[in-house]
Amino acid sequence: MGNNSGRYPLWELLERPSTFGRRAHSAVRAEGTRVLFADGRWRQCATSGLWNVNLGYGNHAVAEAVHTALLETSYFSLFRSGHEPAVAASRALLDVCGPEHFGRVVHSTSGSAANDLTMKLARQYWALHRQFRRRVIVGLKGSYHGLTYGSHGLTGMSLGQSYYGVDQRLIRHVSHEDPAELEELLRAEGEQIAAVVVEPVLGTGALPLPEPMLAALARLRAEYGFLLVADEVATGFGRTGSYFASQNWPEPPDIMLASKGMTNGTCAAAAVVVSHAVCDVFDRHDAALTHAETQAGAPPTCAAILATIEEMERLRALEQATAVSAKLDGLLAELAAHPLVAGDNGLGCFRALRLGAHGADLPDQAVRQVVEEVREAGALVSAGPSRLQLAPALVYQDADLELLAAALRTGLDRAAEWLLAGEATGA
Repeated sequence: MGNNSGRYPLWELLERPSTFGRRAHSAVRAEGTRVLFADGRWRQCATSGLWNVNLGYGNHAVAEAVHTALLETSYFSLFRSGHEPAVAASRALLDVCGPEHFGRVVHSTSGSAANDLTMKLARQYWALHRQFRRRVIVGLKGSYHGLTYGSHGLTGMSLGQSYYGVDQRLIRHVSHEDPAELEELLRAEGEQIAAVVVEPVLGTGALPLPEPMLAALARLRAEYGFLLVADEVATGFGRTGSYFASQNWPEPPDIMLASKGMTNGTCAAAAVVVSHAVCDVFDRHDAALTHAETQAGAPPTCAAILATIEEMERLRALEQATAVSAKLDGLLAELAAHPLVAGDNGLGCFRALRLGAHGADLPDQAVRQVVEEVREAGALVSAGPSRLQLAPALVYQDADLELLAAALRTGLDRAAEWLLAGEATGA
């Protein structure tokens, strides 16, 4: 039977029902670095979908690999077994992550689920050491790790955790800017800390971890023994210039998470990449990790992982990302003189414009209005705390950047007309 209620059938995520179904927000198709919407307009994408379509929309090699896998293997499970596509994808992931340090891959389906998995893995690691008090997981204030119950608790932004009854009793949050808060926490609760989970660049504001914080994480890990986890769901696969941002840290993490760019956004996929040292403990105790997901590591996903890595190499995506980053430097420098721009943050192809008016940061509602002005001018950007987020594909060409620059200028100018006149209240 059909739906005769007239109600719009799709529940759009993170939006109010009153905004559902807007034609300018309903995507129809995409190709390269542009997206066509139901209002008939193509818009230049500067979000890479959701930080994940790093190689552009409609990559034929990835699509053909998934198509072949669907025909040849369709579906295999990783419940109490393995399969050759997952072994091949795991080996390829280890090769780009660093096989000298990392030993195994646990497949997952999203960054949120991968964070849940990681917290379970870290707590079991310490239980195998007979250190049962080590159950506390530390995250960073302002961080984003997902919205499943576990990852929602780890997320350091205020996103209704108490409203939804999210359990944060075994979660702590410290500043990402200054290691003093982490040091104080460790002095008080060091024997209970199982892991410290950090984004190399905080996705909500494109805020890279400062060098003193990175140095302190390495020093404090040696002193207190916690597992260090790099959540590279957004920063992985070339977003900041290298395959993974943590490859430039003083020391590698014990566990690393990957997702978004891992399949060029084509499949629900994530990976928890585990160091040899952590694997050794599970091997020594012959311990099973109680975690599984029906679609994790399915053959089409594994084919997409392999094809994406091959395409990264064929397209020389890391080199292209370096060139795009340099061009973004020039664009951001030009926009710095705009009356709404208060500065910029970020690394590589992971950037943000800080916005302000009347001597104050723009509130969230005003930022969303600026994003709409840029959309109307022809480009897709996303909103962050007092920021416009820019995450273009690593394969952006000069023409793509010109379209983005024109839309940013026009959108910012239109927003300035009413913001600087005091018409926006931020309410």
